[in-house]
Amino acid sequence: MGPCIISMPTGPELTRRAALGAGAAVLAAPAVARAQTLHWRMVTSWPKDRTGPGISARRIAERINALSGGRLRIDLFAAGEIVPPFAVLDAVSNGTVEIGHTASLYWQGRMPAAGFFTSVPFGLGPIEHQAWIELRDGQALWDELYSPHGVRAFLAGNTGPSMGGWFRRRLSDVDDLKGMRLRVQGLGAEVYARLGAVPMTVSAGDLLPALEKGSIDAAEFLAPATDLETGLPKYASFYYAPGFNKPNGASELLISLGLWDRLPADLRSIVTEACRAEHTLGLAEAYQTNAAALTEILGKYPVTLEAFPRPIMEAAQAASAGLLADIGATSPLAGRIVESYKGALQDLRGWSALAADMARANTRAHLPAR
Repeated sequence: MGPCIISMPTGPELTRRAALGAGAAVLAAPAVARAQTLHWRMVTSWPKDRTGPGISARRIAERINALSGGRLRIDLFAAGEIVPPFAVLDAVSNGTVEIGHTASLYWQGRMPAAGFFTSVPFGLGPIEHQAWIELRDGQALWDELYSPHGVRAFLAGNTGPSMGGWFRRRLSDVDDLKGMRLRVQGLGAEVYARLGAVPMTVSAGDLLPALEKGSIDAAEFLAPATDLETGLPKYASFYYAPGFNKPNGASELLISLGLWDRLPADLRSIVTEACRAEHTLGLAEAYQTNAAALTEILGKYPVTLEAFPRPIMEAAQAASAGLLADIGATSPLAGRIVESYKGALQDLRGWSALAADMARANTRAHLPAR
């Protein structure tokens, strides 16, 4: 059998076919790029670059942009630029935006167990809470709770334990709280209400004017760094601890569930790891900045650092136990969330208490001799 000869185009025919091929490549490349590039808007509940959660939101957006190589582009908007600070869940749920950074405690009015994914009075600390979410069944319960709203939530930063708040007058017993207009949010607000206080919902951006003008009598926000930045030491003299109402400061990233389900696997991993990295860095940063801020507050302002009186702590703890039982009774899902959370608290608290004792012993060992 003779050799096989393949006829190759030459001259004008080669030029024409090459031009057609090149044209097809030029047309196809932008189409592929367009198919692989996503442009999402992230709204937040925070003023721009607010210490703690505002910075966490920015860093998450920057990480996703960098790690995705531009395939997933996040544009960040502070509270009020597209939607009000307490409308982030609705904005993601109804498709106004694709993604949001906020805190689950804002939604407990419509989902009584939502606050468990930020903080519970006398509850899990930041590392214990992360263990519940990521290593136990916390994330699965969170997914189940939020799925009717069409969103997927992730831990996305942590400001650590909060202080008890700023009060215009010294507290001695539970009667001092009766009728007090206190800016406090989350499940802690429910505890204070059961003690006779009047919880007030005030956004982070409106908090200082409210305290300055006297429309509130006391304010709980976060911890020394955010409190100092907000200016709260200017208008209240008594700074109370511990923050029994908010021992954890978890933020959440919300993504449209439909968009999340269609996201390629590698971009899902990038979003997940960007959030996880911010939880670690945000918590470490909180300890660093709060230590420095507390020193500045006590050295610069006529402020007294106070411990809550025992009668208030005991009454608050009893009110908290009753609140958890009431939340658990609102629905079967809420009941499972409460029981899962309490199980994590029981399993983890022994080691946490021992670790805290060791930390206190180490602190005492390094105190200067008097």
